[in-house]
Amino acid sequence: MKGETAKMPFNPVSPVIYEINTGIWLNELSRKYRKKISLANIPVKEFDELANLGFNAIWLMGVWKRSPAGITIARQHAGIMKDLLEALPDLKDEDIAGSPYCIRDYQVDARFGGSKGLAKARKELAKRGIRLILDYVPNHVAPDHSWTKTHPGYFIQGIEEEMNANPEAWCRSGKNIFAKARDPFYPPWPDVLQLNIFDGGLREALLETLKSIAMQCDGIRCDMAMLVMNDIFQKTWEGKAGSKPAQDFWSTVIPAVRKLYPDFIFIAESYWDTEAALIDQGFDFCYDKKYYDFLKEGVEKSEQHLLAMAPYQQKLLRFLENHDEPRAAGLFSAEQQKALALASLTLPGAKLFHDGQLGGRKVKVPVFLSRRQEETEDKELKLFYRQLLKILRFDEIRSGKWSFCEVSGWPDNQTCMNLLAWEWLGDTENLLIAVNLSDQPSQALVKSGYHYISGRTYQLFDVLSGELYRRDGDEMTDPGIYVVLPPWGAHTLSIEH
Repeated sequence: MKGETAKMPFNPVSPVIYEINTGIWLNELSRKYRKKISLANIPVKEFDELANLGFNAIWLMGVWKRSPAGITIARQHAGIMKDLLEALPDLKDEDIAGSPYCIRDYQVDARFGGSKGLAKARKELAKRGIRLILDYVPNHVAPDHSWTKTHPGYFIQGIEEEMNANPEAWCRSGKNIFAKARDPFYPPWPDVLQLNIFDGGLREALLETLKSIAMQCDGIRCDMAMLVMNDIFQKTWEGKAGSKPAQDFWSTVIPAVRKLYPDFIFIAESYWDTEAALIDQGFDFCYDKKYYDFLKEGVEKSEQHLLAMAPYQQKLLRFLENHDEPRAAGLFSAEQQKALALASLTLPGAKLFHDGQLGGRKVKVPVFLSRRQEETEDKELKLFYRQLLKILRFDEIRSGKWSFCEVSGWPDNQTCMNLLAWEWLGDTENLLIAVNLSDQPSQALVKSGYHYISGRTYQLFDVLSGELYRRDGDEMTDPGIYVVLPPWGAHTLSIEH
């Protein structure tokens, strides 16, 4: 735990990232301070609060210019409007800002303070050791993007017969018929057009876009990054995309950007077991969505996944919620959420927190909105997350060695099957995490990888609960550290060497 300070430098191995919906944040700050707040004039104490919480990277989601055509489509789309009204029953027309992933231009929206405002915010974050992460969408653009007129060859194109047969999948723009972008497992997105990632001219244009973004921030979160991988793109658009390039898109552009900006961070939103391939193509971190899903089911699959992904632990990004997932407080009880947060966010790699998660917000906010409804803050969760964020600043987690711990039980008591456990070994202290992912009391022996001294009594201090335990060194090494946990209980045990 030594070395903890209020403001910590960026840790490229294990960054703690906070996702903020830029439009909603600035609107709420404007109401709070009773004046127009943009990225150019955010009060410094707001930046101080982010630093004091322990975040060392801020993902400002949705800073780019959104599409007027996309907003019109959203207002006419029954499904989208239903979601907006459910999230914001007093919805007003001005609350519909359009999707931040229906991008007309990679220029910072003037409503948010433009490029100068972003530069000022970035400077304030940098003063506090905080990196700035922005969005990048390689797969699609807005239907009113300038390329539809200047470079129609950059898009997947169709013919009249296809348009007539399936109007939901195609869009007419002047003389051209363009495909609407899609995930191959779902219907097309109604408000974006599909780029042809196999087109050489497009690849060059996208690289130039990436370079311009990299001038303005310290890293990017790449939306649906696996969709533009050669094999996936070819299967999705077979017969429409032309010849497959020799290299994958990411294998080409990531080194080119890093040549100019060696420390630039690439984060992939990734699914379908593509994490290893994307890491091999140059990404620093990939979403670990499978682990998030397995955690909700319990220990067995979660443990299997952690062991299977052992070579990539440091390159995975864990989360309990983000703008695409339901609010954790809407899915789980407070005790469940605490257990799941510990089981997710004390692992190696990147940790992602979502604006509103810390206060227990329950309403998932569609990205189209610039306002969210008022909710009562959950003080219990707020206290827990502040404690967790302090733990993530411990030297053991920032620079120690992580290892998975085996757990065992007794012939007449196999509740150990409900526990996940791991440890962080530091220079002077170890940190043991044990989490009960069930609704029943559970006991186990946790096998540490550290050899505790025979004949010595160790003090085990739970930094979350404040409880102090004593264990004999012989027993801690073999058969293991005895733990007993209530339903959804957890230990965060600090053990001095």
